[in-house]
Amino acid sequence: MKRHFIVAGLGTIASFILQCCLAAFAQEGQSTNWGGNKESSRAGLTGTGAGGSGTTAATPGRADGLEKPSLGGERRPLYRLRTSDVVEVTFTMSPEFNQTLTIQPDGYVALKDAGMVTGEGLTLPEFTEAVRQAYRGYLHDPEVAIALKDFERPYFTVGGEVGKPGKYELRSDTTVAEAVQIAGGLTSQAKHSQVVLFRRVNDDLVETRLLNLKKMLKENGLREDAHLRPGDLVFVPQNTISKIARFISKPSMSMYVSSTQF
Repeated sequence: MKRHFIVAGLGTIASFILQCCLAAFAQEGQSTNWGGNKESSRAGLTGTGAGGSGTTAATPGRADGLEKPSLGGERRPLYRLRTSDVVEVTFTMSPEFNQTLTIQPDGYVALKDAGMVTGEGLTLPEFTEAVRQAYRGYLHDPEVAIALKDFERPYFTVGGEVGKPGKYELRSDTTVAEAVQIAGGLTSQAKHSQVVLFRRVNDDLVETRLLNLKKMLKENGLREDAHLRPGDLVFVPQNTISKIARFISKPSMSMYVSSTQF
């Protein structure tokens, strides 16, 4: 009888140990996702935590696209403040500091009771942070909002052999061929088989592109026509341009057009 109880007790203990091992094995198999991809279990999620690199939301505060020195430029870049831009500064908890500021020719603005801070070249989020830092000595954790009230309108410039060379507002989607027509059309001396599009990459570098406007208009190949971006310069030469580099320095543009045009 005593042996019977001992055998029964050993059997119960063995059964309990076996159940614990099976439970641990099942839990481990679930956590490691055998043969599968850990990220695949997140495919049904949405928001910033969903999916891998292909489904992660864009980084907050950054525009889409990469900075590449090409005629495509950035995709939806954030606007950067320029001289003569007007911004409205509003403090949520301290309206006595509300003010309207103009970016001065030297790039600075004069904040009420907080001195000078740089404005030119900053995006609105960057400028907001600069103003917040400037007022930390006066306000505890200042809450500030900044709105762009007035700014330089987007423009393009057309020079060379056109009827009315000059600077024009870029009010809508405009191509090189349309820009030439806006500027009064071609003159009789125009070499419109070698129209040059200049696009600024940065303060020192300019990208160029030669367009055969004559061929495009003759063959109705306007799909090859380039779309303008703010600040572009279209130049229609009088003589044949034998060779032009894809990227040139800004001072080198004086060989083709006056530096005041860009």
